[in-house]
Amino acid sequence: MIDRFLPNWSSGSGQFFQSIIQTLQMTFGSFAISFVLGIFFGVCLLVLKRGGILQNLVLYNILDKAVNIVRSIPFLILMMLLFPVSRLIAGTTLGVAGAIVPLVFGTVPFFSRQIEVAVSEVDRGLVEAATAMGQTPLQIIFRVYLRESVPAIARVTQVTLINLIGLTVMAGALGSGGLGDFAIRFGMHRNMADLQWIAIGTILVMVSIIQGLGNVVIKKTTH
Repeated sequence: MIDRFLPNWSSGSGQFFQSIIQTLQMTFGSFAISFVLGIFFGVCLLVLKRGGILQNLVLYNILDKAVNIVRSIPFLILMMLLFPVSRLIAGTTLGVAGAIVPLVFGTVPFFSRQIEVAVSEVDRGLVEAATAMGQTPLQIIFRVYLRESVPAIARVTQVTLINLIGLTVMAGALGSGGLGDFAIRFGMHRNMADLQWIAIGTILVMVSIIQGLGNVVIKKTTH
């Protein structure tokens, strides 16, 4: 039955499972870094803006424009522009290691904006009450902004992870491996449509799992 519906499975099965591992490494490796940086910059965008608890319009404008500029660059072009940086940091521009740097650069601006919006949904009255009680800006950030916006942060984390999987697929077009590279090499270059559809189906399963787990976390943290 496998030979009937998947005639090319025997020639690509080994690389298929390797591609799954590479995709997971790129996704969660880059997201671990992007999560920390995204929360930091997202909170900075909120507290540095006009009326923020640490208002600094000069720093805000610099950060705001930097985020907008990087977000506006298509990922494949951004990845090529960052080849020298990837080579400097990771020692290569290929494979999982070479993809981490551009994936982080491609994810952090997007995630930062999402965090900014999520944290800004916190009731302003809670912030004013914390300020009146003499809490420091750092205490307000952790005890009010981040604690009260956990469900919203869970939602934007879910969206960002799904978006990141899409970026890993595009990274595969430039030699980073993963399911995107697998689909291109076997589906496009070798005309093995069955392997291409297996790769696409696997990506859809990954997205569905992230959506399901994300929905559970959101439901558990919403109060």
